[in-house]
Amino acid sequence: MLHLTLRQLQVFEAVAHHLSYSRAARELHLSQPAVSMQVKLLEESIGLPLFEQLGKKIFMTEAGREMFHYSKAIAEQLREAEAVFEQMKGLDRGELKIAVASTANYFATQLLAHFCQAHPQVVVHLDVTNRADLLKQLEQNALDLVVMGQPPEGHDLVAESFMENPLVVISAPNHALVGVPQIPVERLAEEALIVREAGSGTRSASERFFQRHGVAPRTGLVMNTNEAIKQAVQAGMGLAVVSLHTVSLELQAGRLAVLDVVDFPIRRHWFVVHRRDKRLSAVALAFKQFLLAQGSGAV
Repeated sequence: MLHLTLRQLQVFEAVAHHLSYSRAARELHLSQPAVSMQVKLLEESIGLPLFEQLGKKIFMTEAGREMFHYSKAIAEQLREAEAVFEQMKGLDRGELKIAVASTANYFATQLLAHFCQAHPQVVVHLDVTNRADLLKQLEQNALDLVVMGQPPEGHDLVAESFMENPLVVISAPNHALVGVPQIPVERLAEEALIVREAGSGTRSASERFFQRHGVAPRTGLVMNTNEAIKQAVQAGMGLAVVSLHTVSLELQAGRLAVLDVVDFPIRRHWFVVHRRDKRLSAVALAFKQFLLAQGSGAV
């Protein structure tokens, strides 16, 4: 029978994830010798080495790869047990791990604030990141819920829409097209377009739109944040297709303008997403229901 501790598994998993004793030590707020000792005790328990060092790098052995598989499974079982117990306690306490697409952050934090006011004992862990990282975290089962645009097929996810996400064309307020009615989509081919990085949901949706219309706008700049795009557009460096949710303050202040382009806005939706096999805690289920009610106007 194996004699091991949950602490040893936690330390091992951190080392296996980083393939570094020092980075694992920083993550766990331990000294590097303490991390090495926990791994050594685990290796003595199973009777096999879990890591091997080649030069300055460490690698998992075959036994290490097997242990990594089992340690993740054990950790997931413990998280599910914790969720069950929190569900039995109700909504007076608990944790919510949620990640949102960077574009959704413009309204998601406000929704979270309303939810937390109703459930002040709930601890929320919020990550704002790009689409690729959202999908990666879902695959790793690191989150309860994700707020994002239309998720891709084939990831065994449950996705429910709760709010419209209209995409509009924005420009500097002094651009020649401001105030022009029913601008043909083809006219945008004459303008430089500022776009998000490859893989962005907004960029993918706008590219599909232009392909359907047989238009190929010229890409002027590629930027990985909405804030950078808004600043560039405001400076007159080009046009951009963005979510209307990201520019409400700039429109009110007159720093940006929405152009009246034919067939815009592009009608998309925001989705609350989780793994199909995820057993949602009472807190996660309550927040999901809150989002769906918000979208229907019930909140």
